[in-house]
Amino acid sequence: MSEPLTQENLLGTYLKDRRSKLDPATFGFPPERRRTPGLRREEVAQRANISATWYTWLEQGRGGAPSADVLDRIARALMLTEVEREHLFLLGLGRAPEVRYQKSEGVTPRLQRVLDALEPLPAVVRTATWDIVGWNRAATVMLTDYGSLPPRERNILRFMFLDPRVRAAQHDWESVARFVVGAFRVDAARAGAAAAVQPFVDELCRLSPEFAALWRDNEVRHRGEGVKQLQHPILGEIRFEYSAFAVDGRSDLSMVVYNPIEPEVADKIRKLMDAAPTHEPA
Repeated sequence: MSEPLTQENLLGTYLKDRRSKLDPATFGFPPERRRTPGLRREEVAQRANISATWYTWLEQGRGGAPSADVLDRIARALMLTEVEREHLFLLGLGRAPEVRYQKSEGVTPRLQRVLDALEPLPAVVRTATWDIVGWNRAATVMLTDYGSLPPRERNILRFMFLDPRVRAAQHDWESVARFVVGAFRVDAARAGAAAAVQPFVDELCRLSPEFAALWRDNEVRHRGEGVKQLQHPILGEIRFEYSAFAVDGRSDLSMVVYNPIEPEVADKIRKLMDAAPTHEPA
């Protein structure tokens, strides 16, 4: 009876499989006849700038757990995607790699169709830095007309601290603002974006003493669902249950859906949508 695969064997099997799928000629290695397809062990080691002996040991399940730096080098050497790199770390270290923040430019057409299908429930997609990059028309009429704003201005913290209309619409602005700052701090750190958002934080601190005070408090908060109460200029006081969902394969994005607590509000939102002009996401 064969022995069950250990975690190290799984790592070795995965490495062998990945290098077997690479074309040596693409990387400038001699095209001579090879006994097996793909790169040789020493060629992967050369690209990763590690010793061929150490790489061989990894494939053979010897030498202990590799470091995160070694796995990162191997991931680059094997041209792994982000999903493949994460899988490599899970096999090699039993944990995902540290997040590498990448600024999001928007949502896919498929994700936009999901947003549209949720109407008349307002729904938005926000980044880890709380920029709004996707929305449906229900969100336009109930929350903010995002399409009428430059992309740089579509940020929840900007709305909360710099837009008097958004501030006036909050049932308890101080409580909401405190929550937004604490949750923003958590999301930015979790996405590895703490350094990237520092210029934005500095700007808000200059423009809003209230934001600066809350930021200095260093509170952290996170809540994936709750109740949001708004004062709408046409419909008056509206209460929503909201839920936040991670977007699969996009660790930088989350979708927030607002469900009216009073069922009749959905019909009112639909009527507002029918009467409102359309601004497409840009």
